[in-house]
Amino acid sequence: MSKSIKLLATFGFIAVVAACAREQQAEEFVVVDPEPISQEPTYTGKYK
Repeated sequence: MSKSIKLLATFGFIAVVAACAREQQAEEFVVVDPEPISQEPTYTGKYK
C-alpha cells in the first residue's frame, strides 16, 4: 500500500478510538427539587 493510504487509515482508526473513548466518560447529573408554583391561600379575616 502507498504511504498516503496507510496514513489515512491510521488517522481514521485514531478518530474512531477517540470517539468511542469520549462516549465512555461518566456524565454528571444534578437533580434540583422544584419550588412550589404557588402557596395555598390562608384565611386572614374578612377583608384582609
